[in-house]
Parts: sequence; C-alpha cells; structure tokens
Amino acid sequence: MRKKLPVGIESFEKIRSLGFYYVDKTAMIRELLLKWGEVNLFTRPRRFGKSLNMSMLKAFFEIGCDRTLFDGLEISKDTALCEEYMGKFPVVSVSLKSVAAGDYQTARNLIVKVINEEARRMQFLWDSGNLSAKDKELYSLLLEREMDDETLICSLRELSELLYKHYKTKVILLIDEYDVPLAKAGEQGYYDSMALLLRTMFEQALKTNNSLYFAVLTGCLRVAKESIFTGLNNPRMLSITTVRFDEYFGFTDAEVRQILEYYELEDKYDVMKNWYDGYHFGNVDVYCPWDVISYCDELTDDPAAEPRDYWSNTSSNDVVRHFAERMNAGLARSEMEDLIAGETVTKEIHEDLTYNRLYDSMEYLWSVLFMTGYLTYCGKPSGRWYQLAIPNMEIRNIFLDQIMVLFKKEVARDGERLGAFCNALKRGDPARVEKLFTEYLERTVGIRDTFVRKPVKENFYHGILLGILGYKMDWSVKSNEESDSGYSDISIRIPEEEIGIVIEVKYGEKGNLDAACRKALEQINVNGYAKKLREDDCDIILKYGIACYRKQCRVVLEQERRGRIPADRDC
Repeated sequence: MRKKLPVGIESFEKIRSLGFYYVDKTAMIRELLLKWGEVNLFTRPRRFGKSLNMSMLKAFFEIGCDRTLFDGLEISKDTALCEEYMGKFPVVSVSLKSVAAGDYQTARNLIVKVINEEARRMQFLWDSGNLSAKDKELYSLLLEREMDDETLICSLRELSELLYKHYKTKVILLIDEYDVPLAKAGEQGYYDSMALLLRTMFEQALKTNNSLYFAVLTGCLRVAKESIFTGLNNPRMLSITTVRFDEYFGFTDAEVRQILEYYELEDKYDVMKNWYDGYHFGNVDVYCPWDVISYCDELTDDPAAEPRDYWSNTSSNDVVRHFAERMNAGLARSEMEDLIAGETVTKEIHEDLTYNRLYDSMEYLWSVLFMTGYLTYCGKPSGRWYQLAIPNMEIRNIFLDQIMVLFKKEVARDGERLGAFCNALKRGDPARVEKLFTEYLERTVGIRDTFVRKPVKENFYHGILLGILGYKMDWSVKSNEESDSGYSDISIRIPEEEIGIVIEVKYGEKGNLDAACRKALEQINVNGYAKKLREDDCDIILKYGIACYRKQCRVVLEQERRGRIPADRDC
C-alpha cells in the first residue's frame, strides 16, 4: 500500500508517524549547525515548505523528541551529529501565521494567545526545582490572557530564560511566518503600531537574550532591518537569491521525478514541469511543493485530471491585482506582454522593504512580485539587477485572470462602446464587430507568439469576449456549451427577438487570420454547434468565426434565417 500524500499537513511528526510521503529535507539540519548563525531568517514564497521545515527542526532538537521519526532519513546517517544535537535543547516554537486581524488590538490579542499556547506546553516548569517562586510567578504571567505590554514584549525572552534555568541548556527559538502580522497591518492601516510591537519583542528575544543558543525565523519578505531587526548583530538573511540552503525549500526536479515514479505517474512529468516548476532559488531550480502534492493527490483519484491553479487559492493575489491596476499604455503594459510571452524583463530588486510601502511605486511592485513567487529570476546582469520571468503556466494564468478582472471593470465603465458592439453582433455586421473588438484588444495586454501555447491564447481572447458579453443581462450567454458533436466556444440566445449566435474563436498563427476564420466556421458547421439554437426555434442564427493575432482580429459571418435581421437599435 502506497503512502498517503500530505496535502495541507505541516507537522513533521504527523507526516512521519502516520505514514505520509515525505520529501527528505533533513540535511538542512546539518547545514544549519555547520554554518551556524545566531539569528537566521529564511524568506520564501508561501507554500514552499517553510512551516514543515520549522516543524522538522523542532522535532529534531527538542528535549524528549521521538528519535524514530528520523529513522532512514538523510540526517540519521550522521550518527555523531545526531548523538551531539538530537533531543538536546529546549525549544520555543511559535507561529504568527494566524495573526491576521483588521485592527491592532485584535492582532495584539492573537499574539498573546500564541504566547499563551506555547507557555502551556511548558507546564512542567511549575514543578521545577531550579526555578524560584519569583520565576514561577513570572511564568504565570505568560499564561494570562490579559497580558500587559511589558510582559508581552519580554515574553519570548523570559520563556527562554525560564527554560534555560530549568534545563541548564541554552534555548533554540523558532518563529514561523514572522511577517504575517506586518502584512495584515500594512493592509489595514495599523502598521506602525504592529512594527513597534514586533521590533521590541524581537529585540528582547534575539538581541538581549543570554539564554539563546540560536534562532530561526521564516517569512515571505525580508523586511528592512531598520524597521524590525534594529540593533541585531548581523542576522543572517537567507532569501530566494541566496545560494546557501537553496535546495531545502521547494522540490527539486529529482525529487519530483521520485514522487511521480512512486505513484506511477511518470507520464505526467511534462505537465507537472510546465505548470509548477520554474522557480529559481539560489542556484537551484525548484517546483512549488503545494502544487506538486495537490496535483498528485488529485491524479491518484482521477488519472485524467487536468492541472489547475492550486497556489492562488491560498491567497488573495493582491500584489498581482495592484500591478494590473497600475499598468497603462506605456512601459509596464509592454513589459507584461513580454512576460506573458515567456520573455524576460530586467529590473532592480529591492529586498529590504516595509509592508506599509509595498505598493508605493511600480519599482517596489516588481520587487514584491519577485520575492513572493509571482516572478522568478533567470539571470543577474549586475548588482541588484535581475532578469525576471513568469515561472510557469499556473502563475501565467494568475496574471491573465487578474488582467481579465481589470478588463471587465473597464468594459463596464464604457456603456456606449458595449452597446455598439452588441448591436453590431446582433445585427450581423462582421465589419463593425471586427472594428470594435480590435479597439477592445488595443486596451488590454496582448498575447504574442513564443512561449504561450495556442489553447492558452485562444482562451484569452475567448475570455475577453465573455468579459464584454457578460454585461448583457437580457441575453443568454453560454460558454463551452455542448451541442451535437462538440462544445461551442460561445453560444448566445436573444429570447425576445429569437436570434441565436454561435461564436468560435481561433488564434491566427503567424497572422494568418483568414485561414483561422475559415477553420472556425468549418468547425461550427461540422460539429453542429447551431443545432441547439435551431431546436430552440431561433428564427435567425448568426455564425461568427473570429480569429485573433496579437491585437488584430478578423471576423467572418454565416447566416441561417427564417426571418429578417432586425434594424439597428439600442442593445
């Protein structure tokens, strides 16, 4: 019986003890110890294994750990290291990923709750002979829900001190997703208050903490040192551009091949690579683990399952939305067209940002897109300048979806043009439809030949048409409706006038629009896409073949009618 796939499981102990598939990243422990730093900050995009690695570190180092969890894993081969370090340290482990609130007080209360929960794990301290009555009184304050500012600010340091006194061994401190409270605070307008709270907490825990052996923090962004890590002595910043530890977050190509072989899914390798590979951390190319595990899990139930977007469902994709909203007819739009076409743009990257200024400028937005995984780098000309690219099909679709959302908003604001387009479509005026649709294409990002596959291009233009037609509330507009021998791109019924419209969209390879239009009409007729409209007693059926190439289009029309085309009037 094959091992279960750990979809959404971030507990190393649960994965190992309950028989889930585990991609071995335990060599990270050796590297962390051999290339030791007192404070280590790892920044990676979401869903790249940060929390699982933190859980792994806790499971390895904490006193009383279950040593069998590491049997057969890479780190177990280093018996001397395991003997010296495994299960030898008190560990304080907190995650701030749930601290996402609409106001400062609620966020502060959530941080207090995180501290409370970790302190409750240490209730053996009540019985410690190494702690004084005053020490235990201090410990009791860490269990209180109504914690004052002084106690909260010093909480991680004081918990470390109590553990040090009890065990006579210095403490390892793990802080997962340290920047989630900052991200939410930046969105909701209480950034300064939250930054001050975390700055003072971290200064106490990481700078003035004599009980600390070492600390590991994770997050999405490397926040400017002066905003959060003020005063720390050379914290080690390990970002997506850093070579050290580059293979421990994300799945390497070899690891993905092993997963596919284990689940007998080797034939899905090319699809997996096109959709979920393409990230470049340090010197290593990696896949998004969340996507790989999620798609493999779906394939084990349905071998015909198509790849889809798993990653964006775990976030709002706000940064892409901000970027799309700021694009205009100038450079940014042209650069986005380059990226969607599979090309690169060269940008200066600022890794030290603050969450309250992420969207201050397009320059910062490029940096945020890069550091949060929406762009990757495939070259570094010099200094802070990087050649950026969209990593894979999944992320390309996220960009296209956000661009389409923006396009629909623009369409809704231009009722006159919308009415003219629908009138021309209903009236059977292909020349007018062609002219107006071309004008719409000129207002959005273009799709060019190169990397993007033909079906993706056709879906993009299909989406633009649906975006326009979606505002005709009195029309019955259906996409990919089954009819006779296939599925028509768009089928429209105008009930009051008994008019039916079938539209087939094609991409005109190398600009050959006429041939693409003919192919579209042929497909409509051969596959019987108009049959259902006939059965619905439409007096007039208009069959449109629409071919697109970049921002050009061609429209041809065939008609079936038992009545006459209506005169032009408001649509």
